[in-house]
Amino acid sequence: MSARNSQANKAAARERLRQERERQAKKDRMRRQITVGVSALAVLGLAGGIGYAVVQANKPSHWEAMKDEKNVTAPKNTTGDDGTTIVIGKPAAKKTLELYEDSRCPICAVFEQQVGETIEKDVDAGKYKIRYIGATFIDNSDQGEGSKNALSALGAALNVGPEAFLDYKAALYSAKFHPEESQDKFAKDSYLLEVAESVPALKNNAAFKKDVEKGTFDAWAMKMSASFDDSGVKGTPTLKMDGKTITGADGQGAPMTAAEFTTAVGKALKG
Repeated sequence: MSARNSQANKAAARERLRQERERQAKKDRMRRQITVGVSALAVLGLAGGIGYAVVQANKPSHWEAMKDEKNVTAPKNTTGDDGTTIVIGKPAAKKTLELYEDSRCPICAVFEQQVGETIEKDVDAGKYKIRYIGATFIDNSDQGEGSKNALSALGAALNVGPEAFLDYKAALYSAKFHPEESQDKFAKDSYLLEVAESVPALKNNAAFKKDVEKGTFDAWAMKMSASFDDSGVKGTPTLKMDGKTITGADGQGAPMTAAEFTTAVGKALKG
């Protein structure tokens, strides 16, 4: 091999090596750009995910949103602001018994099981009317929803009629259906509808079922709850007539037996 060919071959080899190095350098640059781009997208995605999570966390819950809802659908058979006044009884009855209850309240359940039938008989006889004020404060103790959901369902029952409302309220508080306070079973529409099947006016009632599942009266329930909060009453059950609290023999809590109730209400009716 001549010196000239040897030099030419070396030059060609060096050129091929230079070109290969350039190609490799381009690949390395492109790889770095892709890595940086993917990392940037990952950071943006993480930031976006965190931002979305923050937005979702700060979003009001359904019931919080209902609390601020301006367009309130009130059930039939109500009066007053946002339909939060429920008065049931004969118009000729001169006195009105105010009844403050929370659907999840275990003491309310005992009261209704012991005294509820007497109240209904008195109302039917025209001794007095009743005004119902529903509370939801038990939900606040465990971040539950049952008090609010049951109150909305009571609104759906009232929309059917006063008798359906009273019968459904009695069923919710019954020994058969009322859950332990620690069990938030009223938060489930399916359970509220199961209870409703025991009430003749609500059994297989498509309109009632739709109102419960759709939450037609959710905003109304929150307005009703607010009216309880504004009343100054601190616990349930609480009974009042002519602005005075009606208590049992102990002078503290509500009368918890039919006999105690009849005596206490008899005095209130004369007062």
